Amino acid sequence: MFSDVAPGYDRTNLMLSMGNSALWRMAVQRAVDPQPGERILDVAAGTGTSAAALARSGATVVAVDFSPGMIEEGRKRNPRIEFVLADAEKLPFGDDEFDVVTISFGLRNVSDPKAALAEMYRVLKPGGRLLVCEFSHPTQGIVRGGYELYLRRAMPMIARVSSSNPDAYSYLAESIAEWPDQGTLSQWIRGVGFTRVAHRNLTGGIVALHRGRKPADPTIRAATARRRQPRTAAATPATPDSAG
Repeated sequence: MFSDVAPGYDRTNLMLSMGNSALWRMAVQRAVDPQPGERILDVAAGTGTSAAALARSGATVVAVDFSPGMIEEGRKRNPRIEFVLADAEKLPFGDDEFDVVTISFGLRNVSDPKAALAEMYRVLKPGGRLLVCEFSHPTQGIVRGGYELYLRRAMPMIARVSSSNPDAYSYLAESIAEWPDQGTLSQWIRGVGFTRVAHRNLTGGIVALHRGRKPADPTIRAATARRRQPRTAAATPATPDSAG
């Protein structure tokens, strides 16, 4: 599905977001605050639009996506960016490799988002930064009602005009509606070990920027690792023999 829409992906996103997708990318850029010499992993990078913007700071950016079509299109458009075909739940990198990991509008598309967040934690260096930009839930009723109407009615019509695969955007609307709210995603991020977790709403909560840090203190990381270990099921007590 993603390979089918890759050639017109960025154009369609600009139209469907009524121009806001460019503003959201700018917000991601400012939140990441990439520095020269940093190593940044952009997960679910698509055609590499955000990765290319991050790389202009002088950082080294690796773009990961699970869609061969997106990777192919990205390499054509951004030949200076390293693209890697990979699953977010099984990142092909070692521990503690990156200063920053970012994912924009891709966590919804992962089968197990918590597993993907745990992988992002693993590949980050101690003290490294996580930035998740994802569709969320408007905080005001009037905005929420208008947005839900837009997803149901207007988005399919725009997709039919602008996309080579309009059915793919039916999935988009469904995935947005089913995605958890800001508080739940923050809990997931905190649950895999990140600290200093916070979020900021964009466009009235239609989109939210979530951030966190991998603790620099090894004691805190060790305590987090212990909390994440599955609890051993308590042994079932033996049933006493019946009295004879």
